[in-house]
Amino acid sequence: MAGKLSHLDDKGAAHMVDVSAKDVTQRTATAKGRIEMAPETLALILDNKITKGNVIEIARLAGIMAAKKTADLIPLCHPLMLSKVSVELEADKEASAIEVSATVKVSGQTGVEMEALIAVNVACLTIYDMAKAVDRGMRITDIRLTHKSGGKSGTFEAG
Repeated sequence: MAGKLSHLDDKGAAHMVDVSAKDVTQRTATAKGRIEMAPETLALILDNKITKGNVIEIARLAGIMAAKKTADLIPLCHPLMLSKVSVELEADKEASAIEVSATVKVSGQTGVEMEALIAVNVACLTIYDMAKAVDRGMRITDIRLTHKSGGKSGTFEAG
């Protein structure tokens, strides 16, 4: 397996992939997801009436912080010096949900897909945690990579 980008070494043992021979490029990834809830819960969140605080802003901050800690959460994931993390949350009143989108950028030798996915997951989980006292039936769903650019594998756009 030598020379391959694999988490297994020649003996089949897990190890961090050596990316030192890869070119440094601008890399960007965007992930999206949603958390569905009762209409009353969404109204409380939007009216800033959840007793734990401003759910939207705390979820945004949690997502940003989580992206920066991805290497601590995902085994064998490279620690990266991220150049930008943005987390956007938008209410979908018709579906009684909050759409979460995270975009992460780095100039490096490996991509930031995991960082974007972690940011979305943690933002959704933060919303759940902050509002669970009024709605334990919330559902986190549709978390997926929607865009990736940079690196040898080129650009990915979800259909």
